Amino acid sequence: MTREGIIEAVGTVLREEMRHPHLDLFGPQARLNEDLYIDSVQLLQLILALEMNLGLPVSEEAFSRQDLSTVADLAAILAPDAEREQPAAEATGPETPSEGVHGEMPYDLKIHCFVSCVCAGLKTRGIDHRPFYFLIWDAEFAITDGFRLAYHSDAMDHESFRYWFERLYGVPLSAWYDHSRSKDENVATLLEILERRTPDECVMVMLDMFHLPERENKFNQNPFPHYLLLELTEDPAVWQVLDPDFRWEGLIERDKLLNAIRQPSVAGGYRFDPSIAHAPVDADLAAFFTACFRPNANPLIDAARAIVTAHAEGQGGLALGDVGEALRELPVITIRKWAYEHGFAFFWRALRWPDSEFQRICDEIEMLVNGLTALHYAILKLAKTGDAALVAPVLKKLDELDAAEFSIKRQLAAAFEAWRTMSPSLRQAGRAHERLSA
Repeated sequence: MTREGIIEAVGTVLREEMRHPHLDLFGPQARLNEDLYIDSVQLLQLILALEMNLGLPVSEEAFSRQDLSTVADLAAILAPDAEREQPAAEATGPETPSEGVHGEMPYDLKIHCFVSCVCAGLKTRGIDHRPFYFLIWDAEFAITDGFRLAYHSDAMDHESFRYWFERLYGVPLSAWYDHSRSKDENVATLLEILERRTPDECVMVMLDMFHLPERENKFNQNPFPHYLLLELTEDPAVWQVLDPDFRWEGLIERDKLLNAIRQPSVAGGYRFDPSIAHAPVDADLAAFFTACFRPNANPLIDAARAIVTAHAEGQGGLALGDVGEALRELPVITIRKWAYEHGFAFFWRALRWPDSEFQRICDEIEMLVNGLTALHYAILKLAKTGDAALVAPVLKKLDELDAAEFSIKRQLAAAFEAWRTMSPSLRQAGRAHERLSA
């Protein structure tokens, strides 16, 4: 099938099968996310429909490529043997040697809104925020009634985040939201805090991004609880928004923000002053790592296995056709695995270990993330076909991912031990294990 034919088929599937509402800009150069509002789950559903309707062979590359941006990109991946015009090579000058992990740390991870908000102030003050990502790779999620995976639930709080941020960086993180009070009372508190905010103070609030349609909703979640930072402006009708997790800042109407804050799906807020932050001491960092690190369990993979098994066995009346919806939020939690990179980078820089080994481990982390995406595709296919014969390959894939993540954890544990041994204060202090919530 030609790429032009695939592009036409993409439009047909979006229009007739998925009844996608955002097709005004559809065409070869339309961007899948920014122009067509296709999120990561819808992209997998689209590729699955093309595979099943047209018999197109689909490799893992189709849904693991980081440079998949436009409709034409998707067609090129699904028809790799078709002829295409090669872009002219751009003239480049001599390459500047890179220090890799020991350089200026040019890239950053945006994978957890709470952590992105509190770390934004650390970075502007030149404090290494990467150790705080120890919390993320196995961060809490929920399995709700009916065996559904959820990245957020009302039962969750961020007490462990608050405690360790204060202990590591010396910055009090005060919760201003009172769960015993009404929405209107909490909004009144927020307004008062914003009026009295000092120049260095950060005011953090949870709102439902689904009710801010002009903003990015990458995962197309409804509801979509999300933390960001707010400031007043000279115009009382608009507020300044800083959203470190989505690398966005700008003005949004006050009333729209308050509507998103008042939604019953969200409740929470903090205030803090990062200008008083200091770098953490080794003893606290060691305690933090050991409290976060779970060498003998991979909670996300365990949860996915339990959910697939429950649907395959029909526990409590569950049906195999519902397993895709039960694991719909898997991509939101999958991206947390990138946090391993920050963990390795912190120890590698301290130990001055070779960059080449760091890059090799980064490749393993990327394979884990891509493997979880491929797993999600297989689960969507299992749900769409209802074919019980596909359960065994899915469970086999889970076993392979389990082994891959344990391998990453063993290497991270070895790096931590080398760092701990190198620190004179830690050698004298010996070992102690603290609970995550402390």
